[in-house]
Order: sequence, then structure tokens, then C-alpha cells
Amino acid sequence: MGIIGSFRSGTALAAIMAAAIALPGCATGGAGAPETVAAPAAAMAAAAKPDGPAVYKDASHPIERRIEDLLARMTLEEKVGQMLSIWEHKARIQTPDGTFSPEKASAAFPHGLGQIARPSDKRGVTVSNAGAAGAAAGSVNRSARETAAYVNAAQRWALENTRLGIPLLLHEEALHGYVSRGATSFPQSIGLASTWDPELVERVFGVAAREMRAAGTNLALAPVVDVARDPRWGRIEETYGEDPHLVAEMGLAAMRGFQGRTLPLAPDKVLVTLKHLTGHGQPENGTNVGPADISERNLRTNFFPPFERAVKELPIRSVMASYNEIDGIPSHMNKWLLGDVLRGEWGFKGAVVSDYFAIRELMTRHKMTSDIKVAAARALAAGTDAELPDGEGFLHLPEMVRSGQVPEGQVNEAVRRILRMKFEAGLFENPYVDAATADAKTATPDAIALAREAARKAMVLLKNDKGILPLDAARIRRMAVLGTHARNTPIGGYSDEPRHVVSVLEGMRNEAKGRFAVDYAEGVRITESRSWSADKVDLTPPEVNRRLIREAVATARKADVVVMVLGDNEQTSREAWSDTHMGDRATLDMIGQQEELARAIFALGKPTVVILLNGRPLSVNYLAERAPALIEGWYLGQETGNAVADVVFGRFNPGGKLPVSFARHVGQLPVYYNRKPTARRGYLFESTAPLYPFGYGLSYTTFQMSEPRLAQPTVGMGQNAEVTVHVANTGTREGDEVVQLYIRDDEASVTRPVMELKKFRRVTLRPGERRTVSFTVTPDDLSFWNLAMKRVVEPGTFTIMAGPNSVDLKTAKLTVAAR
Repeated sequence: MGIIGSFRSGTALAAIMAAAIALPGCATGGAGAPETVAAPAAAMAAAAKPDGPAVYKDASHPIERRIEDLLARMTLEEKVGQMLSIWEHKARIQTPDGTFSPEKASAAFPHGLGQIARPSDKRGVTVSNAGAAGAAAGSVNRSARETAAYVNAAQRWALENTRLGIPLLLHEEALHGYVSRGATSFPQSIGLASTWDPELVERVFGVAAREMRAAGTNLALAPVVDVARDPRWGRIEETYGEDPHLVAEMGLAAMRGFQGRTLPLAPDKVLVTLKHLTGHGQPENGTNVGPADISERNLRTNFFPPFERAVKELPIRSVMASYNEIDGIPSHMNKWLLGDVLRGEWGFKGAVVSDYFAIRELMTRHKMTSDIKVAAARALAAGTDAELPDGEGFLHLPEMVRSGQVPEGQVNEAVRRILRMKFEAGLFENPYVDAATADAKTATPDAIALAREAARKAMVLLKNDKGILPLDAARIRRMAVLGTHARNTPIGGYSDEPRHVVSVLEGMRNEAKGRFAVDYAEGVRITESRSWSADKVDLTPPEVNRRLIREAVATARKADVVVMVLGDNEQTSREAWSDTHMGDRATLDMIGQQEELARAIFALGKPTVVILLNGRPLSVNYLAERAPALIEGWYLGQETGNAVADVVFGRFNPGGKLPVSFARHVGQLPVYYNRKPTARRGYLFESTAPLYPFGYGLSYTTFQMSEPRLAQPTVGMGQNAEVTVHVANTGTREGDEVVQLYIRDDEASVTRPVMELKKFRRVTLRPGERRTVSFTVTPDDLSFWNLAMKRVVEPGTFTIMAGPNSVDLKTAKLTVAAR
């Protein structure tokens, strides 16, 4: 029956698991720490079949044949070894100074190992987080060259010191660039989404892949394609926003940049991991890993599409399950989600990897069982193939198979998927990298130029009262730059230390050289540290900030113009990865005394430009009312200051658009734009309208956009509809506009949103230039999930809407005829 069947039939778990013991050569306790007990080599060899030529080593054979040949030669322990990773316990495979040790690796993993987590970090050298999923605070990690040397040594061990010579997967984080010391830091994901420019995003992650592969990494734990519908959630900065189409388009662009369009991998590409399947972006009360109380129809309409499109449109080979539960079932043991939908409906051929420590959390957080072996068996049975970041549950699989508690066929299927990744990555033929050139391939001039371009395009102009922007340097004698993060630049979570981060203060001083003076005052200090990985968050005492505000006012009095940087940092909004490391917030207001600073500065009547650097949409009602100019910058990466100067002084005309709606306050939530018709009926004394709507963003020029024009007002079932929109730059500056196309199904057998984004395009127009933007609306764009949970198009009328945001829209009617 196996352990899952036994559990469901009520058999006592303790009795079921009594015979299970650990994988030889690995730990049975101590947070999954591997022991150094090796199985006899003769016994391993005796289990190897077949004895003929090693087809798996011959690249001329089809990959599927190579997989089956290798699988047939593997012992059960070797198979399970491929399902394991190591991170917390890297001291077991390296010397105290962090040098990879083949001898220690062979003692700890005599049957081989599937992958090594985050080879660029110094886990095992620095103090551990004791099981937390994040980084260790205060550690200095490896350079690209040091990482490449470490990876080469590890791959040499895997190929030359293990019986079958199976190379390693080496995974790293890469949310907005390779998370490694000295690598290029691009704008955070929420900022990249604000570009509404998939081609740019593809180039960004092409650079990230190039830098990762140069250092030996071959698997990115990115992109995040969660649809984020609750801004209290600290991880919203890791997403591409609230809309499934925008998230899908930006996510697909990131995947093409990382991995390319085909397999096997090119030498400068890495495999991707889609994160996190699913519902992660709308957790209960906005807190990380909270239950996702989401219906199947809602899942299929809003949360599945980015994953489904990725699996169907690109050769995706790795998906990470989400920590949360849906309808009482955690994703890691959700057979319907991982089996019926992901593999059955979408045809996914790759491996599902666990999120960090998520199999353990089936016990510790979800309270599904008190036995790690039961948790492992249920995850495997549901379709989870690899356990990250360390083997804690899966290492028990050999004895569970031998005792009949887990079918070996489940292990075989998981290993096939993992081996397919390694063959398609070309690791058997090209496992090594050139360590000598790794540093030279990192943060190259073209990469830094791209980081600056991305940061410019990510900025969203929210307000420009009386055309205060762009500033004219010739009319400035003295500028005041205010704000702690004007000098100490936040770049967001999942970042390491770039070679250089250009602050807003540095950008303004570079601009001022020989033309005007720049004075700086801290104004308000938000937290005493901005360490993302530190558990403790100490807010700066109000009395300290009020002194700093007085100093800032004195500085601003002497200035002709003020540039004030406000917002958040990596401590005030972040991933809450443990009960001691919080990151979600019950308010969307600015932290501390920042609004007090703004009130004091605005009272001076000086021309003031406010730059927001933050990771979540904030309820900046006062700034929206009183700031002469307001720019949402998000976290802009290492070129923050240069990009801000480009925009503020008009070398670049901002054209970014919001990928999320801005709530006026937390009481409005949820406030996403694609609501149902009965939502937002109204409040006493309050508006239900967002402070800033989805898709919103201004420019230094003006645009005129036509209504959508249909090539044919009526189409048949299964036919496309061709739509054109005319857009013109009616101002005096070159600028970017994003043409956004929304659709509403006017009548349907289930309720439908008031509008859904289906197409968009960012275009650059010279003054006076006109352009026709064409879109093809497909049956998929008109489809929905009906009463029988089938995806259908129903005949009837559809409202086609076009405009520069989700509010200012012009319409046309499309009829789908039943013929």
C-alpha cells in the first residue's frame, strides 16, 4: 500500500515508520546533517546494471536513452543522492576556510549528490541561520573567481570521485541579478515590472545568466511569477505585480534571458526555476506562508496563467512549490496541483523542487505529521522530486522503499526528471568553467550601462505639479539632498554587495560639478541598520529623527531646490522567513517620522522633488496631495543615483507604469484593479478608488490615444480579432507611452472581472510622431473557466478598452458569433 495509503487508512504512524532508517552515509538526526558512514563499494558495484557500454556518457545518443541507461546502473542510494542538496551543512564538504574537500565530500556523500545550494556563499564558514531560508547576516561571500574555483572542484569530485560520475546542479538566487558579491545589481522585480518592457527584462536576465554561468552556477532559483494581490506581504517586491498577464509577460522575458528559448543550454545560459506554485501572493492577513484561501476558478483565472504559459511556451525544467496551503493542502503535498494540473494538464516534464526546508515545515508549521519520514513520503507521492536546501526527509527514502512504504517507481520518476535537467544543461559534456575569466565577465561596462537603462525605465512619475520636472541645472545655485537613503542606498532583498552602488547624493553631486552646490542632510533615519538578513529590526528613536528633521530644515532653507528621498529599506519590508525574522506589515504608511520631515520641508515652499525608494506600494496620501513632484523609484539597483539624475534633469523622460494599485490605506484592501462587478460598492466617508491605479504613470510630454479599432466588429468562434490603437506624442519632448488593452466579457455564465489586461506595448515617440499599434486578440484572451470548470469562449459581446492606464480608457465592442 505504501506509507500514504497506510496514513489515510488510519494505521498508526509510529508503527508504520518504525523500520525506517537513514540513507547510508547520511544523517538520521541533527537537522539533517550527513554522517560519514559509507556503504561498501563492492555492494554498490554489485547492484549496478547493466554491465555494457555506458550509453549515458555518449552525447550522440538521445537524452531519453541516456537517462534510462544511467538510471538502470544506479543503486537505490545513488538515486536518492540525486534528490538531495546541501547548504546548511556545507562544512561537511569543505575545509574550515571554505575550500571544497573531495575527501570530506566522499565521506559525507559516498553515493553522490544532486546539487549544492548557493556555492557563492560561505555557509559552513560563517555562522548559520539555524535552519532559516535566508542569508547569514554580516558574511562576506566568494567573488566570481572564487566561486568558479569552488564549483570546478565540486564538479571534479562528482565526475571523478563518485562511481557513476554524475555532475552537480549548482543553484543560486537571481531575483534581480545574480546574488553574488560583485555581480551586477538591477532594479528589484517590482521595478522591472514597472518598465512594461519585456525585451529589456530579457536582456537584464541574459546578463544575469552570463555572470552566473561564468561563476559555475547552472540553475537559477528565479523568476518569481507569483501574482501579488496583498501589499502587506513583504515579498511583493519580488514579484511582477498584481496582474496575471503582466506577470506572465515579464516572467517569460526573464526566462528567455536566463535560459534561452531552446535546450540544451547555451554556454552562457542557466536553467530557471519558476517560483512559487502557487497562491503565495495573496496569503491570509498578508503574512508570508499564510493559507491561500483561493477557489479553483480564481486559481485558474489569476494565479495559474504565468506558470501555465511558461510550461507550455518554453522548455521549463524546474518548478518550486510554494510554502502555503490551498484548501487545507500544502503545495508540497498537493497531488492535484503538482500532478493533475502541472504535469497532467500542462505537460510539465521537469522536476519540482521544494522551497527551503518546506518538507520539514509540513511537520513544524503545517502540523500535518510529527514524523519527517511521513512528510517526505507524502511530498514525494504528490510530485516533489528534490529536497532543498538539505536532505532531511528524502535521505530516509532507501529504507522506506525497501520496507515497502514508498514505491521505488516514485523515486525513479523523480530521478529521471533530475537527470533530464543535467543532460539538457550539457553538464556531462561541459561541467567546468574558466575560473580565471570569471571576474572579468562580471559587472562589465555593458552590464552596468544596462543596469542604468533599466533603472531609468523603471521609474514612475506619479506627480509633476506645474511642470517642476525636469530640473534646469542652469537655474540652480544650491540644492539640498535629504534622506538617509539618499546616501545609503537600499537595493532590495536577495542582493549581495555590488562593486559600487551609486547613491542619489552621488548622482546629484556628479550633476552639480562646476554648476551648482549640493548640501546633504540625513533628515530621517528609518532603521538603525538596513541588513536584510538580520533578524532584529531597530527603528530609529523619534527624538533622534526630530533632531535630524531640524537639521534638514536648516539645510533646505539655504537651497533653491530640494531632492528628498523617502520610502522603505530592506528591513522594513522583506521576506518573513522565520518566526524570528519578520517582514510583513499591517500598515502601508511610511515608517517612522518620514511624513513629519515632508511636512516640515513642504512648509518652506521650496520646489521639492520626492523620490520613493521602496519595495511595496505605500499609502502616500500626504505626498500625493502636497509634493510638487513625486517619483516612484522602487529599488533601482546599483545605478540608482545615475538613473535618478538622468530622469530628474531630463536626459531621460520617465515612462514607467505601476504594476500594482496603490491603496489609500490598508482598510481598502484588496484593491487590485481586476475586481468583480459587485466589489467596491462604497464606504461611508471613504473612497473605494485607489490612490494611484494599476497601469498609471505620467511623462514630461503629452500623448493622445485613439479608441481601439476593430478590423472586424464580429468574429466567429475560434477566430482572432485584429485591433489597432493610434497613439501620438502631442508634446515637445521625446517620450515613452504604454498602450494598454483591456477586455471585459459583457455577459457570461459565471461572473467575470470588470476588466482584464490582455495586451500592452511600450513605444517611444518623438514630438509630433504618430504610430499605429496592432494587437491580435485570440480566443484564449476571451476565454474563461465556466460552470463545469472548462476553459471556453461563450458567444456574445466583449468590451475592448485601450488607454494609458486602467482608468482612462476608450472602448469598442467586439461580437463573437455562435457560428
